[in-house]
Amino acid sequence: MLTLCILGFLDEEPLHAYDLRARISGLSGHVRPVSDGALYPAIKRLEAAGHLTRHTEPGARATPRQVLTLTAAGRAEFLRRLREPADLEITDRNSFFILLAFLGRLSDPADQARVLRRRLAFMDEPGSYFYEDGRPLRARDMTDRFRRGMLELAHATSKADRAWLERTVKELAGGVSS
Repeated sequence: MLTLCILGFLDEEPLHAYDLRARISGLSGHVRPVSDGALYPAIKRLEAAGHLTRHTEPGARATPRQVLTLTAAGRAEFLRRLREPADLEITDRNSFFILLAFLGRLSDPADQARVLRRRLAFMDEPGSYFYEDGRPLRARDMTDRFRRGMLELAHATSKADRAWLERTVKELAGGVSS
């Protein structure tokens, strides 16, 4: 998801690495703050792959700033990742939210709807945090109040997710923009 964040924010505008890290941290929140030890190697990999370039600009003080810019190849890779997200980017809620943050960068509503339909298909599969003999357990099966609470919260969240996804897919199919 770090790569998608880097490509996505640079698709919006060139940024200094410090500003890029601040935006990524804001998006991922306190759950997954980005460290320099993760960000700078990812930037180097993307630069080596030809997906971004660096150039120097004068800083506010005497120190020059390295500004990162997305290349045409980087934009193509970014759009490919949006159109064809990995399974984890569909199934993991936090990863899916990061995908959603940039999905509007795809210009084709059909591509956007296809991604949302994948999330809906995933949500149609029976699942739980807890299983017994391969069967997903539901809140009513839980004797532990905290596990029951986890499942009740997950159910309520899934219900809201599904409603938004279905409404948005319908709007995309009808050409409604927002």
